[in-house]
Amino acid sequence: METSTKSIAINFGLYLGGILSLLTVMAYAISLDLFTKWWFGIAMMILVIVLGVMSSTKSRGALNGFISFKGAFTSFFITVLIGLVISTVVSYVIFNIVDPEASGILQEKILASQVEMMRSFGAPEESIAQIVEEMEKQEDMYSLGNILQALAFQLVGFSVVGLIVALVVKKEDIQA
Repeated sequence: METSTKSIAINFGLYLGGILSLLTVMAYAISLDLFTKWWFGIAMMILVIVLGVMSSTKSRGALNGFISFKGAFTSFFITVLIGLVISTVVSYVIFNIVDPEASGILQEKILASQVEMMRSFGAPEESIAQIVEEMEKQEDMYSLGNILQALAFQLVGFSVVGLIVALVVKKEDIQA
């Protein structure tokens, strides 16, 4: 992969990290309830995918319209990796250094929204009680271990998306 495509991926990763961090800070400042809304998580996920796709297509353009599968995937992955790492660091700082109490409050809000959702789906009360008990035993969701584990799972999930994107974006130069 050429330096220009790496720099494109790095730039898009920095943009992604900045936007995700800004959204996280805004949600923290406006209302912790935003973190429990399904549409907020979906919007952030779509944002990650869109900027990853833009990075891959821009890299293909920088290579005169031709990019290998590996090049397209690498461009997508670098963008997503940088963006998620920046966002993860910002979340860790907010919920562990700036306002550690917010982490507990958010965990309670998430638990309440999960219970509400399960009730709306008609789950039996005994299974809801069991899940609530298990969730209450869990350590802080913004502990270093949990936040790194979440980052790893996100990278795996977005890598699957990145493989599909790379299949679509790749375009080999058959004359080479």
